[in-house]
Amino acid sequence: MQLSDEHIMIRKMVREFAEAEVKPVAQEIDETCEFPWETVKKMGELRLMGMPFPEELGGGGGDTLGYTIGVEEISRVCASTGITMAAHTSLGCYPIFDVGTEEQKKKYLPDIASGRKLAAFGLTEPNAGSDAGATETTAVRDGDHYVINGTKCFITNASTAETFVVTTMTDKEKRTRGISAFILEKGMPGFKPGKKENKLGVRGSDTGELIFEDCRVPAENLLGKEGEGFKVFLRTLDGGRISIGAMALGIAQGALDASVKYSKERKQFGASISSFGAIQNMLADMATEVEASRLLVYDVSLAKDRGERIIKEAAMAKLFASETAMKATRMAIQIHGGYGYMKEYDVERFYRDAKITVIGEGTTEIQKLVIARELLR
Repeated sequence: MQLSDEHIMIRKMVREFAEAEVKPVAQEIDETCEFPWETVKKMGELRLMGMPFPEELGGGGGDTLGYTIGVEEISRVCASTGITMAAHTSLGCYPIFDVGTEEQKKKYLPDIASGRKLAAFGLTEPNAGSDAGATETTAVRDGDHYVINGTKCFITNASTAETFVVTTMTDKEKRTRGISAFILEKGMPGFKPGKKENKLGVRGSDTGELIFEDCRVPAENLLGKEGEGFKVFLRTLDGGRISIGAMALGIAQGALDASVKYSKERKQFGASISSFGAIQNMLADMATEVEASRLLVYDVSLAKDRGERIIKEAAMAKLFASETAMKATRMAIQIHGGYGYMKEYDVERFYRDAKITVIGEGTTEIQKLVIARELLR
């Protein structure tokens, strides 16, 4: 796909930043599980935390494709930072931009789209993952407030975000038509982060619980209309799947880059292993599937900017790119041999980081279900 001069410049700028600022701390934050506050602050200053939103609302004034390239380039060196950026932008900021009132947009977006504050999205619960219609967190109207009770889990930016979009059940009898979305702020009485998770991969990102105990939220913080929260998060997840596809693409590209470099340097039997047919076959497979992933992810990004229906295309891009990331990182370790199993080499981290891409924003199995439903509708 031929990129515009603007998108080429975005790639160059983000890649240079990623190499200079993100890559040097990637291994450290993975080992220590420390959130990269300084890096995220610099990303905000470069308008990387709100790339697709208008400048007048604090964003970068770009489009979805530019944002996709940004997530790809950051994730190419550090998926922990990539998922922080992706969850903040696609899940935390986007629903407010998409369905928020003018007052809500003016109140919240300038701070979060600029990266001065982080945002998060609370959907998943202990008993409501793939079946989001089984949401158990409740919101009960009480005068000019709603009272929220329940727990969310596996939430990216759970303890670092200051603005949250969360889904609740306002009418259990209606199931999905009884779900409503709200904007919450850190520090609201009855609302607090819970346990921080100790994860296999993306260990430098913040993942944890959100706990609501008689949390009183002003009625004006209802996002969209009551009972339309299911629609809000379905549209949000379409964009989220693009960003996870971009993250997976970046991980896969990073694994390919490392494998090409290593295969040229590593010598066995008197020759570089890049001269061996088995290694060349793996590199060829990796490169082909990475490029196919890029075309799918970029194409759906352009379609989103055109305002097209992208349910099937977003699921396809996320499905293929995430499975490619799993394959590419596995082959990268195989190419590196014993060294690939050691933490000194980035491919060990890439392998662990890739796994979340076939789970988050809907598992591989859910993506296939979505695609099939769209084909048969």
